[in-house]
Amino acid sequence: MDKDTSAYLDLPDDLPVPHDDGAADHLTGATIPPVTLTATSGDVIDLGALTGRTVIYVYPMTGKPGTEMPDGWDAIPGARGCTPQSCAFRDHHDELRGLGVARVFGLSAQNSNDQREARDRLHLPFELLSDKDFALGNVLGLPVFETHGLRLYKRMALVLDDNRITKVFYPVFPPDRNAADVIAWLKDGG
Repeated sequence: MDKDTSAYLDLPDDLPVPHDDGAADHLTGATIPPVTLTATSGDVIDLGALTGRTVIYVYPMTGKPGTEMPDGWDAIPGARGCTPQSCAFRDHHDELRGLGVARVFGLSAQNSNDQREARDRLHLPFELLSDKDFALGNVLGLPVFETHGLRLYKRMALVLDDNRITKVFYPVFPPDRNAADVIAWLKDGG
């Protein structure tokens, strides 16, 4: 891994912990309607037509080497940690598949070009989905926050069985534990 990427993997000890504000309480049991998002492969994915078990981890914004994050980024509870979250899902991808997960997606409001750069740099074995227009977020009421004129998703993970949300992980902290938390839930009969 290059030096620029490794800088994003380190999580400061003093990161503020996000609290459960109830913004995701309504999601468990919700049905995903026909919403299409563009994947980093260029494919258009209809989330409402997915079959089997899918894990979608939602993140605010992956850092890009050479580009500064917004001022005060580390002070926003839950903002820092997109690279460690993505790398954890990468590192646990085979285990997730072995536990019956048909597919894993990462999802953010970033555009596909920025996501493609992150997917390739981080060697992710799955696609990232761009919801830059908040198509899924608006229809489901996914939690968001705003900073420096950017509207971004709060970090969470959704487990879907076909097009129904069966488990919500929210808030997620620390972000590098999210994949392991999903695995623990799956092993516990999830």
